[in-house]
Amino acid sequence: MEDKIPPLRVARSRKLPPRAVPIAFAFFMSAIMAFLMCCVIVGVNTGFDTGYPARVLSTYVLAMPVAFLCVLTIRPLVLKLVGAVCRMPG
Repeated sequence: MEDKIPPLRVARSRKLPPRAVPIAFAFFMSAIMAFLMCCVIVGVNTGFDTGYPARVLSTYVLAMPVAFLCVLTIRPLVLKLVGAVCRMPG
């Protein structure tokens, strides 16, 4: 009889602790938004040709870290604004 860790338990052990939620949220939010904005802005400013993907990626290299720091910095203000206009659950 082999001792095996159930797949669900393995997945849980690889997750970050709850205190990392704000940072993980900021990372994914900034990564996705920066990429989408780079796609739109590069396309509008320089057009959609064969060099478009390279231009988007070169722009994204700068935009992603800036967006990440902005999301981390602005998060407390955004939470206050949301609390001012929404009834919070609980």
